[in-house]
Amino acid sequence: MAAVDPGSVLLPGHDVPLGRYTTVRRLLPQRQRRMVGAWCFVDHFGPDDVAERPGMEVPPHPHTGLQTVTWLLDGEILHRDSLGSVQPIRPGQLNVMTSGHGIAHSERSPATHPPVMHGVQLWVALPDSARAGAPDFAHHADLPRWRDGGLDATLLVGEIAGERSPAVVHTPLVGAQLELTSTAPTDMPLRPDFEYGLLAMSGAAEVDGVSFEPGALLYLGVGRNQLTLRGTPGSQLLLLGGVPFEEPLVMWWNFVGRSHEEVAAAREDWMAGRRFGVVADDPAPPLPAPALPTTRLKARDRSGGLHG
Repeated sequence: MAAVDPGSVLLPGHDVPLGRYTTVRRLLPQRQRRMVGAWCFVDHFGPDDVAERPGMEVPPHPHTGLQTVTWLLDGEILHRDSLGSVQPIRPGQLNVMTSGHGIAHSERSPATHPPVMHGVQLWVALPDSARAGAPDFAHHADLPRWRDGGLDATLLVGEIAGERSPAVVHTPLVGAQLELTSTAPTDMPLRPDFEYGLLAMSGAAEVDGVSFEPGALLYLGVGRNQLTLRGTPGSQLLLLGGVPFEEPLVMWWNFVGRSHEEVAAAREDWMAGRRFGVVADDPAPPLPAPALPTTRLKARDRSGGLHG
């Protein structure tokens, strides 16, 4: 059994512009904590009033070495990619895009869209065994849902409480939306070999005497058999967990690699129009990559320290 991490760590998010019209709260990576399991990137956006605005407008851009996981509470986003996928996603549905050695995609609100946009965009780091494989895209409109006491749960990826998601992942992982339906304490079974994090997407909740609201991620560590939640009915939380990811990562812009040279090669291929393909049915010019930093990119472990 994994040793118990005795303390919870509350990680505040910071605002980052995404495209021309959207600002997100970035919860991972942070200096204190770069990963939760293989979850290496967490953006929470909204709820935003987009009734008189374009909504999300992210032009074609590349990815390597990761999976993107998109989940909405409100609104609609149209996904397009270089495999030819053209897929709208709406609340309660899941998009999982696997970059493998390289894929490009765009994310836009349709011209006629709901007045509110609210959701999360997540990245999962791919292990060495999968990161050089072929790209893939999957849309899941039917996910496991259940009620247990004062909790309504929807399983996005992985397994929990006897339920299993149809989404394909490549390391032991879990992601679930939890909606509180009571003020009474509510228990959720956990795996002690997983580390966990909990994001409040709406409302407020409390774990181990630590209260948190939207805009922060509560890191829960490893060694827990159970999670006890309490909070405001209607609060919507996102539980993320997985076996600690021990492979060192070099993350820069939209690329997840293992070395400076690997990331630099991905950037060069993108700028030269190689490897990533053309996004289907999107006439917008591809997003140019920023210049590489003048110092070498270094691999960092899941807690933020440098490797090597």
